Amino acid sequence: MAASDAGRQTVNIIPIIGKADSISKTELQKFKNKIMSELVGNDVQIYQFPTDDETISKTNNVMNGHLPFAVVGSTEFVKIGNKMVRARQYPWGTVEVENENHCDFVKLREMLIYTNMEDLREQTHARHYELYRRCRLEEMGFRDIGPENKPVSLQEAYEEKRHEFYLQLQREEEEMRQRFVQRVKEKEAVLKEAEQQIQTKFEHRMLMNQEMKLKLEKKKKALEDEITVFLEKKASAELPQSQTSVSTPIVSLKRDKDRKNFT
Repeated sequence: MAASDAGRQTVNIIPIIGKADSISKTELQKFKNKIMSELVGNDVQIYQFPTDDETISKTNNVMNGHLPFAVVGSTEFVKIGNKMVRARQYPWGTVEVENENHCDFVKLREMLIYTNMEDLREQTHARHYELYRRCRLEEMGFRDIGPENKPVSLQEAYEEKRHEFYLQLQREEEEMRQRFVQRVKEKEAVLKEAEQQIQTKFEHRMLMNQEMKLKLEKKKKALEDEITVFLEKKASAELPQSQTSVSTPIVSLKRDKDRKNFT
């Protein structure tokens, strides 16, 4: 089948029916008629074999009546008579791929490869591709006729479009640069604020440390003063005891001397 863009056919369509050996001849013909009716009813244009050439017009007329082609495919070879042919083997019989009584594979191959290959290529390029290309160029702003219905050079239109695109690219680049600069400034402001907060906390902690140091120094000085007073009191308390212990032996010696003199 084919692809399309906005309702425009962009490639040739050649409808086929695969696995045609799965239905009977009567059902197959009804199926072909239904497919063609659906294509016509939905305004789907398919590739019709050309009939303007007298040498192939008769054959192509007949082949157009066989559309869509019903084909059978196979990768296996079966011996029929004295030769090997590509076919499908079933319990009830053999379906030959290249037997026109069994399917339309030969008709399809003959029409596409041998008879109408050049016409198919020409229509695909000259009709579908060029039409698609023209429509795409018009959507992009390239037209053969200007606003005043005057012919326009494609090169000039291309250069003008290229210049517009370049200007638009510059504007977008400048906008991106401005957004980047703005984001950098916002980030710098956030970082500066965070730095200021950290600095404030640091100064507060330093002040608290200084106050704590002063308190500790005051407590240390008070403690040292208490130790000094304590030592002085201890020294003054120990002095009378030492004097008492020194005078006692002198009195005892004097008494001993008096006793000797008395005797």
